[in-house]
Amino acid sequence: MNSKQTVRNQLVIASPVGKLRLVASEKGLVAIDVRNHAEQAVTEKNPSAQAILLKTKKQLEQYFAGRRTSFDVALDLVGTDFQKQAWRALCRIPFGKTISYGQQAANIKNPKAFRAVGSANGKNPIPIIVPCHRVVAGDGSLGGYSLGLRMKKQLLELEGVSGAE
Repeated sequence: MNSKQTVRNQLVIASPVGKLRLVASEKGLVAIDVRNHAEQAVTEKNPSAQAILLKTKKQLEQYFAGRRTSFDVALDLVGTDFQKQAWRALCRIPFGKTISYGQQAANIKNPKAFRAVGSANGKNPIPIIVPCHRVVAGDGSLGGYSLGLRMKKQLLELEGVSGAE
């Protein structure tokens, strides 16, 4: 099915890290966008997508309130095979823990691909739920974060990671 045929529903929610625009298809959550939270008209509401959005909103509210450490919303990941592999590996990093880009590359059985893993993480369309904020540089510093180091630090502090610098 091509993306023009897929109905994507949206919901904008407030969070401690700013407004979040959630986007879902009938298959799962497609994106969490923190930069562009303007409502875009959706002419056709898909009940499955709406249910996914409401479940995501509830789970994010629980996460930010310190009452949830993992997510179980359906995901509709859109990317290359390598990106999806890297993003699935992110979902296996436990709440409150961090790993290095090198460790993430090793976890997908491609230990030399740490730069490619970093690039894939930077294109992660579902931050927070697909927790790329839990990946740090090999020396323990925060490294990069496509949504800004301030937000990465906020998310890590919320999860009780000490030394988030």
